Amino acid sequence: MRTKTRFHIGLSLSPTWLGGDAWRRSDSAIEDMFESGFSIDVAKRAEAAKLDFVFRPDNLYLDRAALEKGPGFASLDPTILLASIARETSHIGLLTTASTTFYPPFLIARQLQSLNWLSRGRAGWNVVTSLDGNQNFGLDEMPSTDERYARASEAVTAVKSLWRSFPNEALEYDRASGRFADPERIEPINFEGSYYEIAGPLNTPEFAASRIPIVQAGASPTGRDFAASIADAVFASTPDKDAAIELRSDLKRRAEVHGRGADAVRVLPGLSLFLAESRAEAEDLFAETHARVDGVRKLASIREMTGLDLAEWPKERQIKASDLPPPSSTVRSRTHSDLLRRLIARDEPTLSDLLRRPEVIGSAHWRIVGTVTDAAAEIAEWADAGAIDGFVAVPGGSVGSMHLFLEGLVPRLAESGLFRRDYCGPHFADHLGL
Repeated sequence: MRTKTRFHIGLSLSPTWLGGDAWRRSDSAIEDMFESGFSIDVAKRAEAAKLDFVFRPDNLYLDRAALEKGPGFASLDPTILLASIARETSHIGLLTTASTTFYPPFLIARQLQSLNWLSRGRAGWNVVTSLDGNQNFGLDEMPSTDERYARASEAVTAVKSLWRSFPNEALEYDRASGRFADPERIEPINFEGSYYEIAGPLNTPEFAASRIPIVQAGASPTGRDFAASIADAVFASTPDKDAAIELRSDLKRRAEVHGRGADAVRVLPGLSLFLAESRAEAEDLFAETHARVDGVRKLASIREMTGLDLAEWPKERQIKASDLPPPSSTVRSRTHSDLLRRLIARDEPTLSDLLRRPEVIGSAHWRIVGTVTDAAAEIAEWADAGAIDGFVAVPGGSVGSMHLFLEGLVPRLAESGLFRRDYCGPHFADHLGL
């Protein structure tokens, strides 16, 4: 049964369409990727398609080895980039990323509230706990998963308190009396937790017209519980429909446990799209993009996530649950490890098949390779099954694939009644129906 809630679509501004060998195409504009005009152009196209938001993920370290064959994790600061986009757009939400493991709550609160003012109510916060980058912040090793989420929960509480500490109503601007603001309405938060002590108040006033939506991406049991307690939407890794249905059902249950409505958290899987005018062209685009993907690196990733060493494994031999070592408590990403182990236990793939799966390439995102018609049909199928509340598009393969998504697929979804034809308000929270 198709979800009765409004469908929501975001677009990643991380230029996934330049991934693999796609950046080598003559139309990639790769030389412009560190200039604001590159992302402003994409954001304007996304706003013309009436998308809910553009989203800039972030990493706080550089993978030097990956840079030899592609952009890797090299990027501009997401909040500064989105501030430049704010001046060139009027409606689309601007979802930035800030790590609660490395950024103090006061800094996060001020950056987000500043972006909210500069965009007139279109800022959103993607809360991440980070998987790497500790050595750039004076830490010998990453904190444990439980510690990162405990810190994140405390940080979100502190940030919200800081946002409330300088209410917009305190601003009076009374020229006649010379009274700029009412200091009695501005209160310290005197926050004391296990990780933070923050006096406050924030020195940036609240933008009163709209609150700042919060998005989260954790899909482990701890991450799900955190998302159910604080998030308006979850950016999920769901490589198949059953995984999405299970996640959405579980988040509904967990949200109610936290005293929220069952539909408080919108499930927005990442959707990797390789679109072309024909299926054959789309398949070629996918193959060309991944032609030089390093098999050694993929095998190393499988070993890191599962403990299974497949370096000498015959390509056409099946891999079964009985081949998997016991789960490790020190795995880098519990979410991706669980998805990969689930895939092996359920499908018993050959090594050749496994190396093509999104759990191994593509951050375990849902993937569609085909035409606009193919994509529209599959998205409608997932929506009818109650698996999703929308998705975050991560187009791949070429600039043309990204343009087909915005100028072909999104209008097709609007024609079918699955997506909006126009904005119903000027704020990010309006688009999410908050």
